[in-house]
Amino acid sequence: MTKNKRDTLAFRRKNRDKIMEKKKRTTRKVAMKETVKTAIADPIDEIIDRHDARPDHLIQILLEIQARNHWLSKEALDKVSERLNVPKSRIQHIATFYKAFSLVPKGRHEIHICLGTACHVRGAPRILDTVQDQTGIKPGETDAELKFSLETVNCLGCCALGPVMEVDGKYHGKMVPAKVAEVLKNYD
Repeated sequence: MTKNKRDTLAFRRKNRDKIMEKKKRTTRKVAMKETVKTAIADPIDEIIDRHDARPDHLIQILLEIQARNHWLSKEALDKVSERLNVPKSRIQHIATFYKAFSLVPKGRHEIHICLGTACHVRGAPRILDTVQDQTGIKPGETDAELKFSLETVNCLGCCALGPVMEVDGKYHGKMVPAKVAEVLKNYD
């Protein structure tokens, strides 16, 4: 082997080693950036990523954002529209169609008072009045501290327990006005 050929092979090896080292450094930098990005990722992005940004998961994505934030902000709807490539008008239509979604801030605890026939004849209006007095809000409102939101419903499906008050998915049956304060104090 000639000296010129040896020098060329040595040069190539040296260059190859430099290139490999540079690739390793770049890979480590990218991995570090991804770790940092994941650590500070937006919660809405995390929810969308869990659903692989699939447009057919739109309602589930909105439900999870609603559960986390207690409402759907304009910014959240914009981000969902952008990430899923779904028109904002379609997302707005869905968000306003289903009663499960709120476009205004809701309290950390949602109170539902059943005013169906069975609950009504057993005193549900008195329960509603007591809740309104103790929280200072009317149906459809949220208190200033964003602690409670109050809604009335036509039926919670447990008529034998009437009157029924539901708070954050927990049902409180056979309610009387004197029990309202006891139930609400459990929700800070």
